[in-house]
Amino acid sequence: MNTKPTLEEGSFEAISASNTIATDLVRKLISNYRDNQMQAVNKELGITDAHSIWFDLPKLKNFIATIENEAKKVNPDVPDEHLGIRFYYAAYPKAEDWAIMESHPVEKEYAERHTLVMIPTLKKEDENGEMLHYDFCPSSSGSILAMASKKDTSMTDPDTIAENHGALSPPENTKTEQFP
Repeated sequence: MNTKPTLEEGSFEAISASNTIATDLVRKLISNYRDNQMQAVNKELGITDAHSIWFDLPKLKNFIATIENEAKKVNPDVPDEHLGIRFYYAAYPKAEDWAIMESHPVEKEYAERHTLVMIPTLKKEDENGEMLHYDFCPSSSGSILAMASKKDTSMTDPDTIAENHGALSPPENTKTEQFP
């Protein structure tokens, strides 16, 4: 499935303008992370952690299409604006614990570095009538849409729809980054 931009008020420029942040603010936000959280992680763990992650557009489009397609299979009436993606901060295991990565081919040089795990979300009304974005796995068997439950940590399916592996920098070359 190819995702296409939604034209708001008939103008591509209207969409582009809504997806911009002042360059100085971007620099400051990145600098804040590197000067604070990244330094603390590097000092505490004694590593050089990654400061960015890159995903190619086809991988992201495929992930989005998978969420849309699987959710529509279970509930054809779910509106697109009720679907989303939650980005969890995560970290790869230590090199000596790398066996856990056997089914997920990631290079061992990524050991202990942070990463992101993307999980589908669905907007749904809670017991108090509040609309919330719940983690869900649209392809889980046995339920209409398997919703997140902090009480039930057992999963009937061994896998969940998720995306993780992008190119971390470092170890990838930083010469292409505008915000090094």
